[in-house]
Amino acid sequence: MRVIAGEFGGRKLVTPEGTTTRPTTDKVRQAVFNSLTSMGVLEGAVVADLYAGSGALGIEALSRGAARCTFVERDRGALNALRENLKALQIDDRADIRATDVMAWVPAMRNVDIAFIDPPYDFDHWHELLGLLDVGLVVAESDQAVEAHPGYAVLRARRYGHTWVTLLERLA
Repeated sequence: MRVIAGEFGGRKLVTPEGTTTRPTTDKVRQAVFNSLTSMGVLEGAVVADLYAGSGALGIEALSRGAARCTFVERDRGALNALRENLKALQIDDRADIRATDVMAWVPAMRNVDIAFIDPPYDFDHWHELLGLLDVGLVVAESDQAVEAHPGYAVLRARRYGHTWVTLLERLA
């Protein structure tokens, strides 16, 4: 796996061993970030990478101009890979790591512009999670399109093989 574009484009990322994480493919990340770049929302943004795994989504955001990223992950192997990636890219100063459960941490999340959410495919708590979030834009990755929640409008839902990416915007 590698960073697709931006400041760290082409740099390799370490991924955790085993099957506890499912890395977002290069094709999906490229499509997501091309879309976000065309929307003009990445430059200077504060982002959160929830269910971060190796940190590929948050690192891609930082590479493309996001100011800061908070990575939330509880799996020990994934945390080791994430820390190794941040150290190798020398971006520890632009990143915070929260080694905890996403659902427990989200109520404390503040001042985040974009949340990248890539839980395991068997995750079935989207309604609850979206109800806890207070963020302008959500990039949700799942095995099916994520339905709108009363606080959010679906901007776009696209399928890439077995992966669905749904962009949701917070309603004013």
